[in-house]
Amino acid sequence: MNHRTNLSAALAVGIILGLSGCASADSKKEGFGRLSVAEVAAKRTQEGFYVYDNNPKEVFEKGHVPGAKWLDSSRVVAADLPADKAATLVFYCANEH
Repeated sequence: MNHRTNLSAALAVGIILGLSGCASADSKKEGFGRLSVAEVAAKRTQEGFYVYDNNPKEVFEKGHVPGAKWLDSSRVVAADLPADKAATLVFYCANEH
Protein backbone atom coordinates (compact mmCIF):
# COMPACT_ATOMS: atom_id res chain seq x y z
CA MET A 1 0.00 0.00 0.00
CA ASN A 2 1.50 3.34 -0.94
CA HIS A 3 0.89 6.81 0.48
CA ARG A 4 -1.57 7.62 -2.32
CA THR A 5 -3.68 4.62 -1.26
CA ASN A 6 -3.55 5.78 2.34
CA LEU A 7 -4.53 9.29 1.26
CA SER A 8 -7.51 7.87 -0.60
CA ALA A 9 -8.48 5.76 2.39
CA ALA A 10 -8.22 8.81 4.62
CA LEU A 11 -10.47 10.77 2.30
CA ALA A 12 -12.94 7.90 2.09
CA VAL A 13 -13.46 7.82 5.84
CA GLY A 14 -13.02 11.55 6.26
CA ILE A 15 -10.07 13.15 7.93
CA ILE A 16 -10.99 14.08 11.43
CA LEU A 17 -9.25 16.75 13.45
CA GLY A 18 -8.90 15.81 17.08
CA LEU A 19 -8.98 12.52 18.96
CA SER A 20 -12.66 11.78 18.34
CA GLY A 21 -13.54 8.80 16.13
CA CYS A 22 -16.28 10.76 14.38
CA ALA A 23 -17.53 14.31 14.17
CA SER A 24 -21.04 15.41 15.01
CA ALA A 25 -22.83 18.68 14.33
CA ASP A 26 -21.79 19.86 17.80
CA SER A 27 -18.17 18.93 17.20
CA LYS A 28 -17.61 22.05 15.07
CA LYS A 29 -17.95 24.02 18.30
CA GLU A 30 -15.10 21.96 19.75
CA GLY A 31 -12.74 22.69 16.86
CA PHE A 32 -13.22 19.40 15.02
CA GLY A 33 -13.68 19.28 11.29
CA ARG A 34 -12.73 17.61 8.07
CA LEU A 35 -10.04 18.31 5.53
CA SER A 36 -9.73 17.02 2.00
CA VAL A 37 -6.64 15.12 0.89
CA ALA A 38 -5.56 18.21 -1.08
CA GLU A 39 -5.92 20.42 2.01
CA VAL A 40 -3.79 18.06 4.11
CA ALA A 41 -1.17 17.85 1.36
CA ALA A 42 -1.02 21.66 1.12
CA LYS A 43 -0.71 22.15 4.89
CA ARG A 44 1.40 19.17 5.97
CA THR A 45 4.68 21.12 5.97
CA GLN A 46 3.33 24.13 7.86
CA GLU A 47 4.52 24.76 11.39
CA GLY A 48 1.97 23.65 13.96
CA PHE A 49 0.34 21.11 11.60
CA TYR A 50 0.74 17.44 12.57
CA VAL A 51 -0.51 14.33 10.78
CA TYR A 52 -0.91 11.03 12.64
CA ASP A 53 -1.55 7.62 11.11
CA ASN A 54 -3.69 5.39 13.34
CA ASN A 55 -3.51 2.31 11.13
CA PRO A 56 -1.91 -0.88 12.45
CA LYS A 57 1.91 -0.57 12.52
CA GLU A 58 2.26 -3.05 9.61
CA VAL A 59 0.00 -0.92 7.41
CA PHE A 60 1.89 2.25 8.35
CA GLU A 61 5.21 0.61 7.47
CA LYS A 62 3.90 -0.38 4.01
CA GLY A 63 2.90 3.19 3.22
CA HIS A 64 1.55 6.34 4.80
CA VAL A 65 0.98 10.03 4.17
CA PRO A 66 4.40 11.65 3.77
CA GLY A 67 5.47 13.16 7.08
CA ALA A 68 2.80 11.32 9.09
CA LYS A 69 3.80 9.87 12.42
CA TRP A 70 2.48 6.50 13.53
CA LEU A 71 0.39 6.62 16.68
CA ASP A 72 -1.21 3.67 18.44
CA SER A 73 -4.61 5.20 19.23
CA SER A 74 -5.24 2.66 22.00
CA ARG A 75 -2.08 3.74 23.86
CA VAL A 76 -1.73 7.45 23.17
CA VAL A 77 -0.33 9.57 25.97
CA ALA A 78 0.12 13.32 26.20
CA ALA A 79 3.85 13.01 25.44
CA ASP A 80 2.96 11.62 21.98
CA LEU A 81 1.30 14.91 21.02
CA PRO A 82 2.76 18.40 20.59
CA ALA A 83 2.71 20.66 23.64
CA ASP A 84 1.30 23.50 21.51
CA LYS A 85 -2.43 23.54 22.33
CA ALA A 86 -3.11 25.68 19.25
CA ALA A 87 -1.60 23.09 16.90
CA THR A 88 -3.74 21.40 14.26
CA LEU A 89 -3.76 17.63 14.68
CA VAL A 90 -4.95 15.39 11.86
CA PHE A 91 -5.62 11.73 12.61
CA TYR A 92 -6.43 9.26 9.86
CA CYS A 93 -6.87 5.55 9.29
CA ALA A 94 -8.40 3.20 6.78
CA ASN A 95 -11.08 2.16 9.27
CA GLU A 96 -14.59 2.06 7.85
CA HIS A 97 -16.17 3.16 11.18
